[in-house]
Amino acid sequence: MDRNRSLRLAGTLAVGLVLWFIPPPEGVDGRAWHLLAIFVATIVGIITSPYPMGAIAIFGLAATSITGTLTIEQSVSGFGERVIWLIVIAFFISRGFIKTGLGARIAYRFMASFGHTSLGLAYSLVAADLTLAPAMPSNTARAAGVIFPIVGSIARSCGSHPNDGTARAIGAFLMKTAYQATVITSAMFVTAMAANPIIVRLAGDAGVPLTWSGWALAAIVPGLVSLAVMPWLLYTVYPPGITGTPGARQLARDHLRDLGPLTGREWTMLATFLLLLCLWIFGAPLGLDGTGTTAAFIGLALLLLSGTLTWDDVLQEQGAWNTLVWISTLVMMATYLNELGLIPWFATTMGGAVEGVGWVPALLVLSLVYFYSHYFFASNTAHVVAMYAAFLTIAIAAGAPPGLAVLVLAFFSNLFAGLSHYGTGPAPVFFGAGYVELGAWWKLGALISVVNIVIWTVVGGLWWRMIGLW
Repeated sequence: MDRNRSLRLAGTLAVGLVLWFIPPPEGVDGRAWHLLAIFVATIVGIITSPYPMGAIAIFGLAATSITGTLTIEQSVSGFGERVIWLIVIAFFISRGFIKTGLGARIAYRFMASFGHTSLGLAYSLVAADLTLAPAMPSNTARAAGVIFPIVGSIARSCGSHPNDGTARAIGAFLMKTAYQATVITSAMFVTAMAANPIIVRLAGDAGVPLTWSGWALAAIVPGLVSLAVMPWLLYTVYPPGITGTPGARQLARDHLRDLGPLTGREWTMLATFLLLLCLWIFGAPLGLDGTGTTAAFIGLALLLLSGTLTWDDVLQEQGAWNTLVWISTLVMMATYLNELGLIPWFATTMGGAVEGVGWVPALLVLSLVYFYSHYFFASNTAHVVAMYAAFLTIAIAAGAPPGLAVLVLAFFSNLFAGLSHYGTGPAPVFFGAGYVELGAWWKLGALISVVNIVIWTVVGGLWWRMIGLW
């Protein structure tokens, strides 16, 4: 083991051990406090990464059982959570979009229609991401697997390269726009980002049920406004050198010609996608579970039966199985922190601390702290599991309407990924292309974060008032 990894591992263990041996506060059960120590150490390990995320999760799971903090049945209970399987299955559905070429076809179709200018090209990429988002919960698969190769191809075809002084011609503008688009679309659907179903689970633990359609309804207006404003804002403050892009439309047409007519597998993928949307929107009245997991199983079964996906495709989707391990472990810990009384104790304690403070300023301050603390995280999911339940508890204790608090923090759990070049999975891919300098990436991320916060709190607040969230 190299010295750097050893130091990171030692630091992770030290955090857990120090917390373990601190006497628990009055009113907190010893098992709950020990589980908190393991949980915090696991989160620190995920952030510092002495080992891959899945391995860190296994270490944490083993620690809960070895120390007697939980029984082995409790330690592995997260693998039975239905929202976890929604995430895993949706990874497989994402693979179907990539394997069949349907995802790329959709992107090229928008480009061919609207890509005659740089700004129009940016909006075509946004539209493609928005179209794919409801059925591709891995924003890495969606943005890095489908959109990124297309952006790179466009930039090169326009003579824009990262290291020869032509990056600002168009490549930098498109890279930044495409990345910020996936940040926004991730906030618009439960199934658009891997951590969103975890938020649904945590919200349910707080007594606030969330459905796929309820989330989408609340997000649709502020989300569309953000998607309309963001490319124009970047075009204004970070303009490309090339304004007209007729070559991009021809490039898209050439790719569409090479793809040929829709294949049978693409038709099957498209039909399955539309069926899934219907089941996610109308599944609850039809008797399906509100999380959409049953619908996801139906979609996967259809793709396997039709041969659009094979079982080998499922087995080779390493991201899905890796996600299953670490998300199941983190959700299990969060669940038992609640059941063992730590979260209720925290709610009672913080309720006294915020007593007398109006819920509007309390929710605003909490949301901003939650948002900008993402500078310390390289994973949306790690941030959500570490902080979402605690901040939601404080907001509700301050008197914020529970449904509103749940969704504001849920939307911010996606939007904060636009801050840095490591904020979520696709970020290192787009930044690593070399088109956008680090200083520009952070400055633009900070600017767009302010604009998104204003849109989602002001426009969103008015919309949420209209639909009765507060």
